Amino acid sequence: MLLKTRQLDPPSADKRWKFVQAVMRRNGYHRSALIETLHVVQGAFGYLDPDALKYVSLSLGVPLSRTYGVSTFYHLFRLKPGGRHSCVVCQGTACYIKGSAEILQSIRDVYGIVPGETTADGQLSLLTARCLGTCSLAPVTVVDNTVSGNQDPQKTLEMLGRMADSDV
Repeated sequence: MLLKTRQLDPPSADKRWKFVQAVMRRNGYHRSALIETLHVVQGAFGYLDPDALKYVSLSLGVPLSRTYGVSTFYHLFRLKPGGRHSCVVCQGTACYIKGSAEILQSIRDVYGIVPGETTADGQLSLLTARCLGTCSLAPVTVVDNTVSGNQDPQKTLEMLGRMADSDV
């Protein structure tokens, strides 16, 4: 099988691009490697900026509109830098019925952010997920990759407060 070679210059001299290039090369610069490549870029840089989206599109021969569409369709991709900490609130049916909307509202009231936003000080990003697959523990939050079940607004705010206190 003949591999395509699209050795384009990366958006910057940052050494992390070498890893991204290796993944694209391993996949033969094939269009089907789009999602994997976007995951690698986000893993390396923390989010997908416009230059990264353009670079991946050109390298894989994928229209920029498709790359942008994929990166905005999947909730795990970020187009802006995330906060130092993250809080994901599950919005699956079981979690929603058991109060996840109230948890989101309490975070909005205290931190002044809605899902998809980061606090002005860059400390906390708030995200939602359609389902985390832990329905028996509903409602569920994930704070800095720690899954917590049977949450309510008070428990979640206390957890976020402890997280902030541990930074001091």
